[in-house]
Amino acid sequence: MTTSASTPVFVGIDVSKASLDMAVKPTGEVCQFSNNLEGIGQLVEKCKKLAPTVIVLEATGGYEHAGAAAMILAGLPVAVINPRQARDFAKSLGRLAKTDKIDAAILARFGEAVRPEPRPLADEQALQLQALVTRRRQLIEMLVAEKNRLGLSHIAVQPRLQKHIEWLEAELDTTDKDMRDLLEKSPIWRENDQTLQSVPGVGAVTSSTLLADLPELGQLNRKQVAALVGVAPYNCDSGKMHGKRAIWGGRATVRSTLYMATLSAVRCNAVIRAHYQGLLEAGKPTKVALVACMRKLLTILNAIIRNKTPWNPVLAAPKSVPAS
Repeated sequence: MTTSASTPVFVGIDVSKASLDMAVKPTGEVCQFSNNLEGIGQLVEKCKKLAPTVIVLEATGGYEHAGAAAMILAGLPVAVINPRQARDFAKSLGRLAKTDKIDAAILARFGEAVRPEPRPLADEQALQLQALVTRRRQLIEMLVAEKNRLGLSHIAVQPRLQKHIEWLEAELDTTDKDMRDLLEKSPIWRENDQTLQSVPGVGAVTSSTLLADLPELGQLNRKQVAALVGVAPYNCDSGKMHGKRAIWGGRATVRSTLYMATLSAVRCNAVIRAHYQGLLEAGKPTKVALVACMRKLLTILNAIIRNKTPWNPVLAAPKSVPAS
């Protein structure tokens, strides 16, 4: 199938460690490139000739970074999406089989149907911060596991476990220092970090996680950012049946960090505490009230980054506490 110059072209690229499988819609063309310097160069030249409306890739734990960066530097419109979006889209089409070529074709069709907005890849400092935040999370998970093992292990291995725990704690301290140093190097990040931490309940870890894993903060409206993080309630209604609304999807790392910040804010932030107490008095379950407070805290953080103004409890406090 051939296309005219006015026909929109959509490209889907399935990324793996070794290869980049490309599918083109509407032509149906498929091809494969090696995921290395030479292969990425060939892919970029191919995409330049196609002049696509959007190129869709999945986030695959970092294997997509080199290819996406090269295409963005070449001026191509690249959208890196959550793998769950692509998988759910495939299921909605009844495509349950999964191969590299099928996935690439699904991504191209996703681009045509959804037309995700191309977003620039994070710069090198943002990638460094993302890596440090991820490493910190891994260290904490290992620390929890080793401490749990220490209490149940035989005395013969306890000294080794204790030594490993001490090493992990030292690594965690070093990682925290590296995160702070990196934030201090960027005037913009330093300003945003100070702005975020001006909110009672938000500490260094929450601020670093938001800056690294939620670069859209301050650029979206409150509904969009809530949906992106996964704290927006979705309806579950059908006919006369009205189910409970529930949160779903979103960025789990940001949501878990925001949850811990909300637990702190409920105690030390007068605005969040009043909102929480109002919901409980209205008969809302504790979990529902906490999720609503997560959403309110995120809305506040989004607003202060957008307006570049530090925490002001007078501006943040509502005239009356909502019931839901």
